[in-house]
Amino acid sequence: MPDARRVLIVTGASSGIGRSLAMLAAADGFAVLLVARRAERLAEVARAIRAAGGACETLTVDVTAAGSADRIADAARRAFGRIDVVVNNAGAGAYGELLAQSDAALDAQWRLNVAAPLHVARAVLPDLERTRGQLVFVGSGIARVPLPSFGAYAPAKAAIRAAAIQLRRELRGRGIAVTYVDPGVVATEFHSAMGVAPPARVSAASPERVARAILRGIGRRAATVNAVPTHTAAGVAAEWLASLADPVVARMAPERRGAPTAIAAENAPPPAPPAAPEPSPFEAALEPVARRMERVKLPPSFVREALTTPGATIELNEIAMRWAGMPNKNERAAMREVLDALSAAGHLEPIGDETWKVLRAAG
Repeated sequence: MPDARRVLIVTGASSGIGRSLAMLAAADGFAVLLVARRAERLAEVARAIRAAGGACETLTVDVTAAGSADRIADAARRAFGRIDVVVNNAGAGAYGELLAQSDAALDAQWRLNVAAPLHVARAVLPDLERTRGQLVFVGSGIARVPLPSFGAYAPAKAAIRAAAIQLRRELRGRGIAVTYVDPGVVATEFHSAMGVAPPARVSAASPERVARAILRGIGRRAATVNAVPTHTAAGVAAEWLASLADPVVARMAPERRGAPTAIAAENAPPPAPPAAPEPSPFEAALEPVARRMERVKLPPSFVREALTTPGATIELNEIAMRWAGMPNKNERAAMREVLDALSAAGHLEPIGDETWKVLRAAG
């Protein structure tokens, strides 16, 4: 029988803001669909919610993959029979000067931070119209004040901010509320995922604080949620100062401190920075998943051999079977994480849900 409770979908639910929001919403009486790529982490969140008496289901999916938006909507309908609120939280950045980033890197940022949330919004639109529901888009202060070396992330977040405002005005007459969230600087894995140091002299908010602010905004059907008002105020001031703020903003450019991890659902406490000596580009790309590879006994030499021919195609099932024979879930997930890490580092380009093209041979 369909669940009578209000239903909330949250993407990027495996850690940080998404995890905190899912747990708070479940405690507040929502039935929650948890969406992210990391199955093991999703399972941990689901266990915690259920242990506390909450209702939830999980869906392991890459929000940028073809057809994922429809899969998300269908999963919520099957599990709960309705959709009331969708929080588009999944996102990540990629370090580098804007015009120095590859076509693949620019496209990846647009797909993850702009296209995927809009695809999900379109897939759930009929459901939200029936329930007079709500769309929530998690943005960034960098949408107001682009920082050097944040590459395509700043333009992408500016675009989703504009899209949220546009949708708020377009959907108002259909009974659907649209909320844009400025989360401020948050103590999540965002900066470590980019391989940069977090901003100095800025006190990062906890994911729980931001999640509470989002949940309050959902309750009020607020147009905007400024989760850390002092962070938003600083951004507004810098925006108004325009070019006068450039010298200060330029000094806030992130310091590169290691290789980026795979572009993943955001958040969770940052891991320790990688240690010297300086690795090769291929070794640096694998550093974030090195321990995972050790646990499943996936040798770097096997991965290196798969990246010998630029232009070649790599398919997840095929390479996993070539390595492990009949891979179990854990082995297959580990191989996916490795391929995602190589994609984030520019060695591979995603060309399908589970297919990549080799851009650079392993050096």
